[in-house]
Amino acid sequence: MVSDKMKTFMAGSSVIRAMFEEGKKMAEKFGKENVYDFSLGNPSVEPPKEVTEALYKVIRETPQNELHGYPNNSGFEGVRRFLADKSNRIHSTSYTENNYVITTGAAAAINIVLKAILDPADEVIVFAPFFGEYKNYVRNYDGVIVPVLSDTKTFQPDMEKFKAAITKKTKAVIINTPNNPTGVIYSADTLKKMAGILCEKAKENGRAIYIISDEPYRDIVYTGETIPFVPDFYDNTFIAYSYSKSLSLPGERIGYVCANTKMEDFQTVTEALNIGNRICGFVNAPTIWQKVIPFVGNCTVDIDIYRKNRDTLYDMLVSLGYECVKPDGAFYLFPKTLIPDDAAFCNAAKEFNLLIVPGSSFGCPGFCRLAYCVSYETIVNSKESFRKLKEKFS
Repeated sequence: MVSDKMKTFMAGSSVIRAMFEEGKKMAEKFGKENVYDFSLGNPSVEPPKEVTEALYKVIRETPQNELHGYPNNSGFEGVRRFLADKSNRIHSTSYTENNYVITTGAAAAINIVLKAILDPADEVIVFAPFFGEYKNYVRNYDGVIVPVLSDTKTFQPDMEKFKAAITKKTKAVIINTPNNPTGVIYSADTLKKMAGILCEKAKENGRAIYIISDEPYRDIVYTGETIPFVPDFYDNTFIAYSYSKSLSLPGERIGYVCANTKMEDFQTVTEALNIGNRICGFVNAPTIWQKVIPFVGNCTVDIDIYRKNRDTLYDMLVSLGYECVKPDGAFYLFPKTLIPDDAAFCNAAKEFNLLIVPGSSFGCPGFCRLAYCVSYETIVNSKESFRKLKEKFS
């Protein structure tokens, strides 16, 4: 028999993945060019050419026993030193390879952090709208997720609600900036206020409260500004990063977790991360892709392609009468639905071959998510369907 715990996971299985599968069926029925699938954040931009060149180089020049053998639990020292040097250069940190664990993507990074720090019934705060899998990650380790609704006009976290949500059981806060699904970047002012509240509450509770900053979209930013570096504001910070978006490599599952040196019990925490990387079942990130990182870790995909998609889709929706905050990063729009029932709205969109995800999947009903990491033609050709959807509810 399936365990009771797994039954809860099955009951809340991903709406996004389900819509992605439905999209494939619709494409077979109506033709791919006639289906406008905005459901899945699957990068559409080609990886930089340096990725292929580095991959060939690594395969040709690395001894076979090293290429296919186990690295350390935390990953190859040279790769971790590259990451530390990059952070020291950009953020004026004093990191070493000991600050990093190479992981099978940001999901694994978050999971090993939660494995390292959570006891049963510990609470983890998230800001709605949030990536829905956070609920399952926290539940994996018998934690309790505590959603706090953001200001739906700006999608910056609401500090008063945040402060009220912290209890003696609060162990961590997961933030995601640039945000999935809104594309909003948390401002320096937001992070400063958040850090002040956490320092006050941690002292009051007599134990550390951690920030886990989930940053797979950190390099997909349209403002030209540098995203605030969370450890500059708060010592007890982990950063989870993935190359899935910045290099268009979602299927390769390569990323890392970085623990801030100023963190309480840094040595003990990093030892726990190393053990977590092994016992969670990931064992090690793929050796070949670890070796590729130093050659491509300063590269990014062509952001202008996503910028063009964003501008076109945003302008199109606004011209049709939809309400939406213009994103500063990532590749998602999060418009208000035309009726309060976002699930019904997204279901109705299928009548016009539109696949969009209800905001309730992200803990924020009354909105929907559109992933614009699609072809430009898909966006342009979808206008008539969005117009018909608007007319249906006018």
